[in-house]
Amino acid sequence: MVDAIFSSRVLVYFLKQAGQIQMESGGHKIVQPLMYAKNNTAGSYSGSDVLSTAAQAGITAAEYEWKQYAASVVIEGLEEAKNNGEEQVINLLDSKITQTTETILENMDEMFLDDGTGNGGKDWNGLKNLAATANNTVGGIDASTNTWWNPSVDTSTTSPSIKNLGRKYNSLTVGNDKPNVLLTTQDIYESYEGLIQANQRFQDSRAADAGFENLMFKAAPILYDAYVDGTGTGVGSTGNYFYYLNTKYVRLVGHSSKWFYATPFKQPENQDIRVAQIICYGNLIASNRKRLGAFTNLTAV
Repeated sequence: MVDAIFSSRVLVYFLKQAGQIQMESGGHKIVQPLMYAKNNTAGSYSGSDVLSTAAQAGITAAEYEWKQYAASVVIEGLEEAKNNGEEQVINLLDSKITQTTETILENMDEMFLDDGTGNGGKDWNGLKNLAATANNTVGGIDASTNTWWNPSVDTSTTSPSIKNLGRKYNSLTVGNDKPNVLLTTQDIYESYEGLIQANQRFQDSRAADAGFENLMFKAAPILYDAYVDGTGTGVGSTGNYFYYLNTKYVRLVGHSSKWFYATPFKQPENQDIRVAQIICYGNLIASNRKRLGAFTNLTAV
C-alpha cells in the first residue's frame, strides 16, 4: 500500500526519490532546526589581530504539529459469507485494500496541495501554505516579522512566458542550489507546451519512466496535477498556481510506529461487520521557505 501511494502522485514521488519521506520516533512536535543568518565572526585577519568570539544568533527551529490520518477497511458479514473459502476471502480483502489505497492516495494528493486548513484545521500541511503564501505563520514562526521565512510568491496576473518563468527560477537559484521540480495545472502546462519548439520538448527520464508526463524548463521538469488548482479538475481552473520546489527543503515526516499501521480486524458489538483501520501520523514540513516559490495567478494562453 505504501509503495503504491508514494509512487503514484507527482509531489510525493519526487519527495520519495529525494529521500525526503522520513520517519521520526516521536516528540511533542516535529522539530526542524533552521539557520537564517551568517556567522558574523568569519573574516580575514592579519598577524596578531584579535579574533571575534562574539556569540552568534541565526539558529532557531520550526515546530510542526503531528497530524493524523485514517481510513477504515470494512467487511460486512453477508459479504464475507458470500465469499466463503480462503481464496474468495483473500480476493475480497484485496479489493477492499485496493479501494482504500486509491482513496488515500487521492485524498493525500489533494491535501498536500492545499493549505492545511481543511477539515477544521485537521488536514496536514500543503504547498499552498508552505510555498505559495507570504507573511503567514508556519511551524510557529511568523513570516511577517521574520521575512527570511517567506517564500518567493508572485500574486500578480501574468502569463507563463519563458521570461516570467525564468526570472522566478533564477531568483530562487543560488549556485547549484536550485528548484528541481516545477508543478502546475494542466492549463498552464499546456500553455508552456505551446510556447516551446518541438525539438525543445525534452523530458526528465526518471519522471517519464515513472509514468509522469513532463517537460523540462532549464534543469527542472515541469509537471501537472489536477489538485494544484484546488478543484481536482485540472482544466479551466480559477487558481492557476505554478510551484517552484526544491525538494531539499520539503520533507514528509511520518511517525515510525504509526506509519500506515494496520490495526487488527474487530467486530463492533452492535453491527454485523468487521473493521480495521489504516492509521498514519505525520506532516508535510519545510526547512527553508526562502528557497521555495510560486506564481498564484498565471493566465493560461
